[in-house]
Amino acid sequence: MNPLRAKSLTRIGWLQGLSIPSDWAESKVKYVAPGMQAGEAITAESIEPTGTYPVYGGNGLRGYTEQKTHHGTRILIGRQGALCGNVHLVSGEYWVSEHAIVVRPGDTADARWLAYLLEVMNLGQYSQTAAQPGIGTAQINALSVPVPPAQEQRVIADYLDRETARIDTLIKEQQRLIEILGERKVAAMATATASGEPVALRRVVTRIRQGWSPNCESWPPNGVTEWGVLKVGCSNSGTFDPTESKRLPDETTPRPEFVVEPGEIVMSRANTKELVGASAVVDCAYPRLMLSDLNYGLTVASGVDPEFVSYALRSGHVRYQISLASKGTSPSMQKISQRDIRDLILQLPPLDEQRRIVADLDEQTAKIDSLIAEAEGFIELSRERRSALITAAVTGQIDVREVA
Repeated sequence: MNPLRAKSLTRIGWLQGLSIPSDWAESKVKYVAPGMQAGEAITAESIEPTGTYPVYGGNGLRGYTEQKTHHGTRILIGRQGALCGNVHLVSGEYWVSEHAIVVRPGDTADARWLAYLLEVMNLGQYSQTAAQPGIGTAQINALSVPVPPAQEQRVIADYLDRETARIDTLIKEQQRLIEILGERKVAAMATATASGEPVALRRVVTRIRQGWSPNCESWPPNGVTEWGVLKVGCSNSGTFDPTESKRLPDETTPRPEFVVEPGEIVMSRANTKELVGASAVVDCAYPRLMLSDLNYGLTVASGVDPEFVSYALRSGHVRYQISLASKGTSPSMQKISQRDIRDLILQLPPLDEQRRIVADLDEQTAKIDSLIAEAEGFIELSRERRSALITAAVTGQIDVREVA
């Protein structure tokens, strides 16, 4: 790095007063990327798993079609929904849907450099609405940006291509490790719950109930004085998570009959293919926390350990039954009925054996969960390092000419 490189104080808001190199310019996005516009509408029926031209939306590749809207290199920015502000660099011939903004770099702008710059500008913060976030071209065009000379843009892009590729490789390795650990966890449950008498869940469960779904706040209740309604994700991990809930507005009358009970198994009624039917046992009393319409509450008979049943419901052979029974028009929203839940088959050993199996699985899964948490922590730190590295490079806080 060159510590003597001259800097000048910038007035660019998102840089929060950092200085940029004196030979860099301050500009607006609209001058660096003229002609920004939204993509074109395309029906879901027109998108296939394979085809001639890729279809890109706000979150990258959606599928393929037989027509195209663009060719060449462009930067795509997600303009709607939870992924508003996502940035993708694409090349070739393709269709861009109306869910993305198409950015054409100007003649003096390197496309890779500009994509990195837009990525760390956190464009989602400029969305206009909370219920369905959305960002328009006018908002992006008005943003100020630091612009290095054209040659240095290419040097920055080359440096970041190389360094981010290394970080991305490490992240992918950790993600694969998490997948392997998850598979090991499922296999342990399948092995441990594979002995005993085959029984339908209807012989084990004495009650299945559903909650309600009133309009709620977007944040969880305080857990003491406020009422809340569980979100579908409260059982995703296999451990009951009361923070996966929404606060009931003060003007809405709570319904105590839907309050979850200690020992009750909470199961997702509607979710993705991988998570529909996910279950967890309520660990203690939550006197102001209610089931939603997307949750089932299962009460097991005496002589049956609810933790054992929950482990069995998460094992591979029962998950396979759930995947066959769940129905929906898309993989992102599958539902399972109470009847299908009652028809699920699991192996039920005597109560003492159930409890021994639960104790053993608690120990095994705790070790696996610890390893998963370590890998997730590594991924989070790596992503933070990746973002910090990009920010430092595209704002001139590090002189990559010395290391490129």
